[in-house]
Amino acid sequence: MQKISFTENLEFNDHKIVTKVLLETSFSKEIRILLKEGQQMKEHRAPFPIIVHIVQGTIDFGVQGTLHKLKQGDIITLDANVPHDLLALSDSIVRLTLSKQDAAERVEKVVADSEK
Repeated sequence: MQKISFTENLEFNDHKIVTKVLLETSFSKEIRILLKEGQQMKEHRAPFPIIVHIVQGTIDFGVQGTLHKLKQGDIITLDANVPHDLLALSDSIVRLTLSKQDAAERVEKVVADSEK
């Protein structure tokens, strides 16, 4: 058994999106993404299905050119290789569930590429 909190020890950064793997199980990786208002993750794809849960805040979640406004408590799923992007409309905590086969480093690369 493991216990974690998505809302404790928050360290938002004015200059970059903050990601952290909070939990890894035999089947998934749970990643916390902290976005300040206005920060964005440019369009990208995940090689495996994902689940995105808005723990706090509001984001515009673009899926293949269509915007979905997601607010606290909302959950969205995507199949593998679906283009998507995120824009924080307010300071937001996002829970990203990845397949065990996916790499957390891939998410960090998306963040780094979004800063360019």
